[in-house]
Amino acid sequence: MSTKRDYYEVLGVKKDAGLEEIRKAYREMALRYHPDRVPAEQKKDAEEKFKEVSEAYAVLSDASKRAIYDQYGHSGVDQKYAYEDIFKGADFNSAFQGMGDFGLGGGVFEEIFSDLGFDIFGSRHGRTSSGSRSRGRDLEISVEITLEEAASGTEKTVTIPRYEICATCSGSGAKPGTKKNTCPQCKGSGRMIVSSGFFQLAQTCSRCGGEGSIIQSPCSECHGEGRLKITSKIKVKIPAGVDTGSHLRIRGEGEAGTAGRGDLYIIIEVRRHDIFERREHDIITEINLSLSKAILGGDVEVPTLDGNVSMKIPPGTQSGRVFRLKEKGIPDVHSGERGDELVRVSVEIPTRLSGEQRRLIEEFARLSGEDPSRESFADKIKKKFS
Repeated sequence: MSTKRDYYEVLGVKKDAGLEEIRKAYREMALRYHPDRVPAEQKKDAEEKFKEVSEAYAVLSDASKRAIYDQYGHSGVDQKYAYEDIFKGADFNSAFQGMGDFGLGGGVFEEIFSDLGFDIFGSRHGRTSSGSRSRGRDLEISVEITLEEAASGTEKTVTIPRYEICATCSGSGAKPGTKKNTCPQCKGSGRMIVSSGFFQLAQTCSRCGGEGSIIQSPCSECHGEGRLKITSKIKVKIPAGVDTGSHLRIRGEGEAGTAGRGDLYIIIEVRRHDIFERREHDIITEINLSLSKAILGGDVEVPTLDGNVSMKIPPGTQSGRVFRLKEKGIPDVHSGERGDELVRVSVEIPTRLSGEQRRLIEEFARLSGEDPSRESFADKIKKKFS
């Protein structure tokens, strides 16, 4: 027997590769060398390579075996786990039972063979045939709401295209008064056993598509499908506090299946607001203050999600100052605790002055010790509040 290749070399990974990288490399190679995915003349070589990469994965995916291999090489790996001994004189079914010691009894092996459209040896743990009872498909739909609706909660009517069980045939697909016939090819199992080299796999029956039965007289309403696509309208309650990307799950409002209905997922999108910016549970807005209001102070009207409120401005307020309005923001969707509204003020400096306004400002400048002739007092005011 030829000398074994280095396991890391076999999988094409570095010695410090993580488990996910090893799994990915093995999966790609196992798919590449699967005997049923190569021409007939390449099957023997593919089987050998498949066994080689599986042996490498069996050791490198197990932390204890990998540690022994890294220290002692091939000779250090416990012989009771030797991959070739498993396959010598054994059918592939018993081989897979032995491979449980490698950690390959399910997991990535089942995932790989499922991708190929096979169930391992017709195992019950494989992919369910289309004829089995199954739950209906889950559905997703996006719903756009306003910021005000996000703050207070709302109710929306949504239109959902979905499949429902055909009422005429009760989902059987057969014309009322008739029944399905057992598939003559698979004898009702829905699967056919396919042998290839040392593989024995169960594949979906091509005659009945895995149903195990054939409809001779299809239902005139659903044409044998057993279900119909309809459009339904349902009302959805959207709780206060949701944000863009929030998911709401409505149980039993998905598509109908033979083993129950799926669920409906509502994906929330909050429309951009003209004057408010949301930051988690707080909202931010900006208001303009006249120069006189900023200097003298007073009350101003401030917009909130609940309507305008009066806010007191202290004398000498500078442009850019932020005031906080408690509990005027968005509630937490779980606790109901409401955020705040942050109000940023911007002082408006007049660009045109009447003669009387200019005279009064210059008088104010002189009383403040300013010399209006050197620099426009209005310019200084602009600098002060910019």
